[in-house]
Parts: sequence; structure tokens; C-alpha cells
Amino acid sequence: MYTPSLLNDRMMDGFLDGFFDRPAWTSLKSGIMKTDITEKDGNYHMEIELPGFSKEEIQAELKDGYLTITGTHGDTKEDKNDKGEVIFSERHTGECRRSYYVGEHLDENDIKAGFENGVLTIDFPSEEIKPLKEEKKLITIA
Repeated sequence: MYTPSLLNDRMMDGFLDGFFDRPAWTSLKSGIMKTDITEKDGNYHMEIELPGFSKEEIQAELKDGYLTITGTHGDTKEDKNDKGEVIFSERHTGECRRSYYVGEHLDENDIKAGFENGVLTIDFPSEEIKPLKEEKKLITIA
């Protein structure tokens, strides 16, 4: 008896061709939020790639020792004919988020951030900063 095989059949050829080239997948393939971390002179230096984002679309939050970077981006595209009527309209909204454990000893004042040319830079101390505790010191009376 002959049993057809879907895997060997030409029926599935080309089924997924182009699927991963769609705009929603393009951003995932392009390396958004690739991160480099270096340590120098008691500080960590992070460089996070966020191509296509503006400074206003990026948020950094510190909570429970985790630094979370969120990028939210939206685009609208409209094509109009000669009469100014919309013949094509497309909207794309996306968000990417990544968290890094930086330690519970940090607060927001310890972290310095900047954004230029699609790269977010973040600097913070690599070692725990221990606050000085005021201790009672007895003075000997002679």
C-alpha cells in the first residue's frame, strides 16, 4: 500500500519562505538589545544597542536589584493617491524589554545613563558600596 508522506511531498515546499522576513521578525533578527558589559576601575560599563529608537522611547527602571530596560516604538505609514485620499495605511507597534541583575546595593543615584546613535550606555559601581555606620565612641575621662 502506498502512504504519501507530507515531509517528502512538494506540498510543503515554500510554505515558510519569507515568513521570517516580515517586519515583526526583522527587528528580532537585527540584534536589538545586544549588550556588551565591561569592568574598569571599580565600575561596570554597559552598552546596549537599540537601533531605530529615540531617547524618549526608552525607559530604565531599577527594582529589587534588577535594572530593566524597555524600548517602545510605533510607526505609521500612509500612502495617498493624487487626490490626497489614503489608499494604504499600516501601523506597527513594538516593545522590547531586557532585565539585568545589578545588585540590591544600588539605588537610582548610583546609575548614570546616556543615549547616542542608537546605543544606550549605563555606568554603575561594580562593588557594593557599604554605608558608614555611625558608632558610639566612648571617651575616657581621666
